[in-house]
Amino acid sequence: MRDNQSIHIEQLLNASIEQVWKALTNVDDMRQWYFDVIPDFKPEVSFKTSFLITNGGRNFTHNWIVTTAIPKSRISYTWTFDEYPGESISTFELYEKEHQTLLTVTSEITKDFPTHIPEFKRESGEAGWSYLIKESLPLFLQKSDKF
Repeated sequence: MRDNQSIHIEQLLNASIEQVWKALTNVDDMRQWYFDVIPDFKPEVSFKTSFLITNGGRNFTHNWIVTTAIPKSRISYTWTFDEYPGESISTFELYEKEHQTLLTVTSEITKDFPTHIPEFKRESGEAGWSYLIKESLPLFLQKSDKF
């Protein structure tokens, strides 16, 4: 996939920047709304992690490397896969907005992914990010707010 337009998702969350930052960077929180198999995560530049997701009989070994980490403001990491060429970078930015947090997520292809793999099609990326940021994350924050 290489559609020079990045995927851009915005969501106003009924949570503080601290709560959203924790959900984005604390591995225990990330496992509940993002990927349940993330072995470890640290919001530190150069931190690396890998985990396997299987979909449609295909393996996707996700490799993340944190490239930017500004606490309660911005985190970016690259995505590559052992099984396929290509690279993308995802950036999460947080903005305070009247006792809420505006989260923007941008996913940008930096090296082409194979176009014949359904998971690398733009529609798949948009649907995945929309689900995670507009449904899964808000639901997680709503549940965790009750404790």
